[in-house]
Amino acid sequence: MRLYSLSVLYKGDPKVHLLKAAYDVSTFNFFQRSSVQEFMTFTSQLIVERSELGSRASVKEQEYLCHVYVRNDGLAGVVIADNEYPQRVCFTLLDKVLDEFSRQVSKIDWPSGSPATISYAALDGYLSKYQVWPPHR
Repeated sequence: MRLYSLSVLYKGDPKVHLLKAAYDVSTFNFFQRSSVQEFMTFTSQLIVERSELGSRASVKEQEYLCHVYVRNDGLAGVVIADNEYPQRVCFTLLDKVLDEFSRQVSKIDWPSGSPATISYAALDGYLSKYQVWPPHR
């Protein structure tokens, strides 16, 4: 069971943009890693674009399962995992990340933010903490 990507996005008008993301592409061939990461970024944006405000969904894309949660305020999170990773855990993680993100990053910064300008460092930690489920004690 693996998590490949954890992203925070903003569903603005007219388009969705990435605020912050963490990736684990270590299981892919070295030469594939950047294109796999681009695919995950693109797919995350596309899924948020197609999702309604206040919705949760799980979408199968190739051999991945993408879990998306779009809050009513436009803040959205996407987890890309393999098919075996428990859906419930993904949505628990998204709830936790979006709550924490909205407390640490001002809502004023969401519409114009980008990974370079948003200061929120917890995604890599969450990605590695939740990497193997259940976590080893």
